[in-house]
Amino acid sequence: MTDVSSFDQLRTQVEQWVEGPGERWAERIEETGEVPEALWAELNELGFLRVAAPVEYGGQGLAFSRWMELMEVFSRSHGSIRMIVHVVNGIWRSMDGHATPEQRKRFVVPSITGEIKIAFTLTEPGNGTGADITTSVVREGDTYYLSGSKHLITFGVRCDYYLLAARVEGSTGHEGTVALLVPRDAEGVTVEDTSNTMGVTGTDHASLTFDRTPVPVDHRLGAEGAGLEVFLGGFLTPSRVSVAMSCVGLAQRAQQLAVGYSKDRVTFGKSLTQRQAIQFMLAENAADIEAAKQLVLHAARRFEEGADDASMQSSMAKMHAVTMLTNVTDKALQIHGGLGYWKSQKIERVYRDARAQRFEEGTNEVQKAVVFREVLRRTPTPASDK
Repeated sequence: MTDVSSFDQLRTQVEQWVEGPGERWAERIEETGEVPEALWAELNELGFLRVAAPVEYGGQGLAFSRWMELMEVFSRSHGSIRMIVHVVNGIWRSMDGHATPEQRKRFVVPSITGEIKIAFTLTEPGNGTGADITTSVVREGDTYYLSGSKHLITFGVRCDYYLLAARVEGSTGHEGTVALLVPRDAEGVTVEDTSNTMGVTGTDHASLTFDRTPVPVDHRLGAEGAGLEVFLGGFLTPSRVSVAMSCVGLAQRAQQLAVGYSKDRVTFGKSLTQRQAIQFMLAENAADIEAAKQLVLHAARRFEEGADDASMQSSMAKMHAVTMLTNVTDKALQIHGGLGYWKSQKIERVYRDARAQRFEEGTNEVQKAVVFREVLRRTPTPASDK
């Protein structure tokens, strides 16, 4: 999709949905604590779950930076709605570059068209999220037998397949890792629903255990030994940019609520907008949101261009946007005073949802480590110090 007017129409459609049906869905999710399948079906029917995918796969072919403009709008909605469109519009990308034509037909395209749900399954309870994974496989003929544990797996209860990182038993580091598409109903899979979270209510999360779960070798994406490339290469960089833009959208929602409340709230005969302290808070928020947005869009364009600093830019964007969101939502809640602490106020939900962004796709401490490594590599040593 390259036509400007077509994109403007799509953006307007998303804005109207977020402000109308999306808000009603948000209220229902908060009341029930669940995201119903009917919401997934509606998002899919509207085409919102495949805007970023290639046209030949059934998507709308939207450029990544344009998709981020829509992500900003979706993120003003409920955290679980944002999570659905974020994950489904991105997980195909991690698979596509490593899939065979048969796997593309069987897994990638159906995940885009909504026929199947695939959960990104990397994190483990006993270690970090990368080369230290311990979930392992033993190959016997044309079958891998999978054993180990995963946790904090988004959509881990309702998915059809797990896109799962494991290692060949006995291997270490990046060597020997594999990326497998594991059927949710395979033998030896135990799923524990762990959805009782502080925010992002209704996004089902799961803890998983695998006890010699059989997985066909033809469910492996890419080469044996290159499994982490599927997770850390094609997914992580754009996903960090997407989470950073989620912070921008959520901050905009917090600011919108704060401005609206401060216009209506009167103390000692004056609205809060006449109080300089409140004026300064709102002005700082506006500047901070815009600065973060422009950094995120820059990172999106660098990824789009295939630039060698795209990974660093994505970590910079996520790191900065998360800090911005923390500050903006704190001020927005403060402007609401004690009333903002009540669940009857929309800012209360926004405040809880915002906290999740501080660890999604890596904590700020992880982002800083990535940025520092690149800064060190890219900064030349002054001649006088050599």
